[in-house]
Amino acid sequence: MTGIRSGSLVAAVLSLGLLAGCSGGAGKKPESFENFTAEQIYKRGEYELENSRRPKDAVQYFSEVERLYPYSEWAKRALIMQAYAYHRARDYEEARGAAQRFIDTYPGDEDAAYAKYLLALSYYDQIDEVGRDQGLTFQALQALREVIEQYPDTEYARSAILKFDLAFDHLAAKEMEIGRYYLKRGHYTAAINRFRVVVEEFQTTTHTPEALMRLVEAYLALGLNDEAQTAGAILGHNFQSSPFYQDAFAQLRGRGLQAEARGDSWLTRVYRQVIQGKWL
Repeated sequence: MTGIRSGSLVAAVLSLGLLAGCSGGAGKKPESFENFTAEQIYKRGEYELENSRRPKDAVQYFSEVERLYPYSEWAKRALIMQAYAYHRARDYEEARGAAQRFIDTYPGDEDAAYAKYLLALSYYDQIDEVGRDQGLTFQALQALREVIEQYPDTEYARSAILKFDLAFDHLAAKEMEIGRYYLKRGHYTAAINRFRVVVEEFQTTTHTPEALMRLVEAYLALGLNDEAQTAGAILGHNFQSSPFYQDAFAQLRGRGLQAEARGDSWLTRVYRQVIQGKWL
């Protein structure tokens, strides 16, 4: 048995060496892979993926498996590995393309959930800073939601839920960033519009307490005391232990005002929902 295993190992090593020659050197056109089995080519791709500093070096091997042995089990594996290799290389557009091809070709396969997850990650991993265009964030949310809804009992759904919450928080952070910008420059109405979006559409995020405090600040600056007091009341009802509530309370007290619902604004309607248990 030892001899057989050693022989198999030698054959595997030799096949990897021969395939390395087929890949060609710099400026050299690759030779044909047609003398090798799907498994040999696939394993060379795995080897490149694990040992090369350039994950995209593995893609040519996985692509050849798909080209030479279409509709085979190895071709199916190679396609999902293409998506993974592209993602490792941060070539997100190509990763999305390969993942989508897998989903279209093998919709009922057990790896379809992983392909869908990779597709979602290709958007999510591009959300690298608050100041970036938010189109990718919306696409990430949509793709993550599809993973959660279509594959609810998988490990990918559990991971997607966590990433969905972070992406959702990211959108709220962008609204807060713009709102603070307007507030600092005295554009109070524009600032209020941004903070209102956070309160009404992103109320489950970590940014809601600050948004309510900023609303108190902006409405006080405009002399709209009823709205400021109502924003403070909502903040106190939901986030009384938050430092943002202490700040808002101090601002109201400095004007001789209390944190209580007053008037009939959009904030009053939100307050009623809070009291009725329909808030968070």
